[in-house]
Amino acid sequence: MARCEYPSPVGVLTLVASDDGLQGVWWPDDPRRPGSGPEQPDHPVLARTMRQLDEYFAGTGTEFDIPLDPGGTDFQRAAWGVLRTIPYAQTITYGEQARRLGDPAKARAAGAANGRNPLSIVVPCHRVVGAGGALTGFAGGLDTKRWLLDFERSCSERAAHHS
Repeated sequence: MARCEYPSPVGVLTLVASDDGLQGVWWPDDPRRPGSGPEQPDHPVLARTMRQLDEYFAGTGTEFDIPLDPGGTDFQRAAWGVLRTIPYAQTITYGEQARRLGDPAKARAAGAANGRNPLSIVVPCHRVVGAGGALTGFAGGLDTKRWLLDFERSCSERAAHHS
């Protein structure tokens, strides 16, 4: 397992990868964040992730193309798969996520799966909101969730004005 620290506008993120793909993007206060270990920023998956995070935070990258190796249950991986289909700068509700998973009654289960998402930002759980647009649960904190959504909207609006 390779790891490195990535200083971002929303805090220092810990990136973790296997040879198969990215396993985690951890917030500083996340109890699941791995402890210290040797830094390997030149690991191919980590180098690619940092390059794409640089583009994301510069407002020029709207999608991530990184091999992923997140673990999780079949349901969690399905829920995270739905997250990857939410377009940049847009949001869906937990109810809509559950509907896309095939069972509108599973909004709470979808929310719980999102809470276990180890790949913040890359697998954009910040784009899922409560009914009526309420900001709810996010491992990085609600202020960070709001920052990410506002940042994406402003980048998207700037791009629309320049096209």
